[in-house]
Amino acid sequence: MSALLPLLASALLASAPGLQVPVRVTLVEPAATDSTAALMGPGVSRELARWRADRISDVRYDLALDLTARDSAAGTVTVQFTRTGSDDAILDFRGRRLGAVAVNGREATTRVEANGAHVRIPASLLRPGGNSVTLRFVANIAPAGASVIRYTDVADGSDYLYTLLVPADANQLFPSFDQPDLKARVVLRLTMPAAWSAVANGAAASTETSGGVTRVRFEETRPISSYLIAFAAGPWAKLDAVHEGRAMSLYVRHSRAAEVDADTLFALNGRALDWMEDYFDSPYPFGKYDFVLAPAFPFGGMEHPGAVFYNEDRFIFRERPTLPQRIGRAATIYHEVAHMWFGDLVTMRWFDDLWLKEGFATYMAGKTQAALDPATDPWKSFWLRNKPLAYGVDASEGTTPVWQDLANLDQAKSNYGAIVYNKAPGILKQLDRLVGEDAFRRGVRTFLRTHAYGNASWQELLATIGAASGQSLEPWGEQYILRAGLPTIEPALTVSPNGSRLLLVQRPAREAVSTGGAWPVRLDVAIGRADGSVTTIPATLEGAATTIPLPAGVEPAFVFANAGDHAYALVYLDERSRRWLVDGGLARVQDGFLRAMLWGALWDEVRAARLSPEQYIAVVLRDLPREED
Repeated sequence: MSALLPLLASALLASAPGLQVPVRVTLVEPAATDSTAALMGPGVSRELARWRADRISDVRYDLALDLTARDSAAGTVTVQFTRTGSDDAILDFRGRRLGAVAVNGREATTRVEANGAHVRIPASLLRPGGNSVTLRFVANIAPAGASVIRYTDVADGSDYLYTLLVPADANQLFPSFDQPDLKARVVLRLTMPAAWSAVANGAAASTETSGGVTRVRFEETRPISSYLIAFAAGPWAKLDAVHEGRAMSLYVRHSRAAEVDADTLFALNGRALDWMEDYFDSPYPFGKYDFVLAPAFPFGGMEHPGAVFYNEDRFIFRERPTLPQRIGRAATIYHEVAHMWFGDLVTMRWFDDLWLKEGFATYMAGKTQAALDPATDPWKSFWLRNKPLAYGVDASEGTTPVWQDLANLDQAKSNYGAIVYNKAPGILKQLDRLVGEDAFRRGVRTFLRTHAYGNASWQELLATIGAASGQSLEPWGEQYILRAGLPTIEPALTVSPNGSRLLLVQRPAREAVSTGGAWPVRLDVAIGRADGSVTTIPATLEGAATTIPLPAGVEPAFVFANAGDHAYALVYLDERSRRWLVDGGLARVQDGFLRAMLWGALWDEVRAARLSPEQYIAVVLRDLPREED
């Protein structure tokens, strides 16, 4: 906190622990310019976000919360920021109640407008350059629907609290500039029952217990977006470990602490951090690394810097876990660790680029698993988890582009789904194949280095990867990011003693959508022999039809134009290949990953009415019992 903070603001902040915030003050609505008044509508509009990003910078929050009441948190926040121009300042707040407001050390409650969505500080109270606004408030604590979730353990009656502010619920907790491109340094202070402990983004700087309460002050964070601010508080069991010199702590409720496979969880998180530091050529960017097994957590995990939250039920197994359960748990950890760089260190400017963090985290989880756990057949797991879901949605009339226009952050939750979480990592795998692993990695490193602790867009990502590969990726972005839907690839195989060839014809999966031309595709063609062995050859599709000469002297038993799952496309089978697989060849295919994809291709043939359900069922009854994984 700045030594120049005015005395009144300091006094308000010092009284925050245990403060009694008055009943909501009636705030007088001052006259305002029409342009400013138009920004005060519900949610956080794109217009408001852009307007603020041009005028507000160097944001800091000093946030104090009293957690001793069961259904509410009383708090004070001092917001420091640099102001450019002469306009009002608008913060976001839709918590339970707003109390006293001080601006630059002067009481300003009756001159401030609050409408249940925003708090407007009139320009007359502000000055050029640095400003501070101190606000007292009350936020809800509830089992659901609040920014602070309360979970009551039926085993012992203990209460546990944790925050969930994504995508735009920080303003439900405290007055803030709740948009991803106004990153802030955050100091958090918590007052809580004496028996509790807490974890937050920053390391604990001081802890004192007296009068039946514990007060914790956490160190100031590096710049983070408001939706990433987090804490968990309660009578947690805390487990500590050091992995390869890196100290980590795990927090779990006491009633389940004995069930935790802590050594495995520490190792998975630690190995992922080590590998990604090397891949990104960037040290872990947020100092300490702790994680919480949060009960009743609604997602698999949440990537808060320094305090990752994982879903307790997906991480603590009551019975011996199956291989898919263990692979899924590892994939979740790798996904959240990848977010430390993609999402946290570099954040999308606006939630229309949600895919930029989520798709990248899922794809990097696949690369991490391939490097650290190759025996688990990681790319087969990646295909199973992502491609069927993505193709099912993307071939439908209701699909959307990967980049989804978003006028207001109130709509951000509707952007979550298969296109962001499952298609996006699929197209990133195609991009990696298109430019080559070395160029992809160099481009990603440049992107992270250039935008560290800041924000960026998908265009900037493609520009850096394109520069590393020596090619423009704008056409690729237009087809894969801005265009809805996906291509189908229809093969026609001609077998001849003088040289066989494969014709690949590309069409949109939805015939009604014929505009946009052909997608650029780089893929591997599997050429299968009668004994089930396979040779692969690379191919690039740049138009509606591409002819691929096959190696001389090879008479294919079958071909499949997406070996290794590099293409994002529905790839069908030619008649010869389909017949060979149905007639008993499928069980002879030696490569387990390819065989799994061929099972999927046969199902796609049924859906396309090119293979009868009776034939497919016969194959299932004959061959599926032989599959072991």
